[in-house]
Amino acid sequence: MPINSKKKCVMIIAGEASGDHHGAMLVEAMRKKDPNLLFFGIGGQALKNAGVKICIDASELSVVGITEAFSKLPYLFKAVSTAKRLLKTLHPDLLILIDFPDFNLHVAARAKKLSIPVFYYISPQIWAWRSGRVKKIKARVNHVAVILPFEEKFYRQHNVPVTFVGHPLLDTYRPTGETAYNPSPIPTVGLLPGSRDREIAGHLPVMLDAARILLRKGRKIKFIISVADTVKRDSIEAILKNYPEAADFEMITDNVNKVFERSHLVVASSGTVTLEAAISGIPMVIIYKVSPFSYWVGKKLIKVKDIGLVNLIAGKRIVPELLQEQATPLNIADRVDKMLNDTTGLAYLRDELFNIRKILGQTGASERTADIAMQMLS
Repeated sequence: MPINSKKKCVMIIAGEASGDHHGAMLVEAMRKKDPNLLFFGIGGQALKNAGVKICIDASELSVVGITEAFSKLPYLFKAVSTAKRLLKTLHPDLLILIDFPDFNLHVAARAKKLSIPVFYYISPQIWAWRSGRVKKIKARVNHVAVILPFEEKFYRQHNVPVTFVGHPLLDTYRPTGETAYNPSPIPTVGLLPGSRDREIAGHLPVMLDAARILLRKGRKIKFIISVADTVKRDSIEAILKNYPEAADFEMITDNVNKVFERSHLVVASSGTVTLEAAISGIPMVIIYKVSPFSYWVGKKLIKVKDIGLVNLIAGKRIVPELLQEQATPLNIADRVDKMLNDTTGLAYLRDELFNIRKILGQTGASERTADIAMQMLS
């Protein structure tokens, strides 16, 4: 790829769907400040649409859990090698890393040796598990931009240059009270099984079994299934064939916010989407299932009581979490049934979720992050 020496060149790496979207907003904000910037790296469709030359498609690298990563190891090793080669041959003026820590910290080490400044945006959740990685970040990264308020204190305690920029989701999602929040008179439940094929395989059947239980109890409930743009629709439809009642379920593929606008509550796979729901003020039940070995290792390493971002930010459990063996169809159906029957409780929970939005700071995270990146470029 030819590089014009008069133009600044930036390498960006986003290995997950959410990082791809946040990275695209950052690229657009940086281009407003300097239209001549050149971008290349690793990412998905969002970064590609933002004008980034994609050298490796992130969909080949995305994994869940420890045992699930084994099948991806050849791709991961090859991608790390390619990323390091790109650093050496193109020698960008700045390397921007977005989450995806095990991969990105390897690449950061090579950038450090090549004297390429490294900017980490949306840092790994080292405050929750494997906190020892902060030493690697301190040694390999020039500046960290964090999106959760308590992360800034953590990095400052370890003398890592850090800035709290606010959460980029605030620029995308507004409380449903400010939009067209108009749920049906019939209780409506959104099903958000995840953004990876393995998450779909593990979560969607459990959610559909829970829906079946509720319908067989005589509950009149509408169900909407959110299909992430990183998931093959065919894989969703293959699962739905085993559920005749799902013929009446609606699938929404273009924007999860449309699910929020019409749902009284959602059942969501733990991850960024739960924070999107919280910002929109939508009550939820969080679930998550991985392989037994991944879960066993995770329990040994994770130091926080809750895994849901909503509960972590609130500092208390405000929405239910059903993890691993607790994430059964019966348990999910029971929680949903009780929540739908408690309209006062749902209203209170919506208020609690709006408070999460306040804690996350102000809009403009991408702009503030772009300012830091441009300073590092200069």
